[in-house]
Amino acid sequence: MTELNQLKAIVLDALDDLKAKDIVILDVKPLTSVADLMIVASGTSNRHVKSIADRVRERVREAGFKPLGVEGEDAGEWVLVDLGDIILHIMLPDTRRFYDLEKLWSMGPDSVQD
Repeated sequence: MTELNQLKAIVLDALDDLKAKDIVILDVKPLTSVADLMIVASGTSNRHVKSIADRVRERVREAGFKPLGVEGEDAGEWVLVDLGDIILHIMLPDTRRFYDLEKLWSMGPDSVQD
């Protein structure tokens, strides 16, 4: 398993642990050199969004990876976790609909991964 696939599996497992909603994985490698994947998920409240971000960082560290940065934890409407090859966005549903990152970063149906 590649390092990217291992990191992706850890993130998805942590999202599942805390019941993140509507998880979408975007292959952004053709669009940017910043990351290979972007994962977008929703939380049901500010507290839930923050808890999901905390769990992901905890799991990633336990596996020996180092999160590069976190933004938005204070408000909890949109928390971005920079994991290097993966950028994770955890958002409240209204915030997610407003910014529509999936549409912004998608080149077509084949850019979304399972």
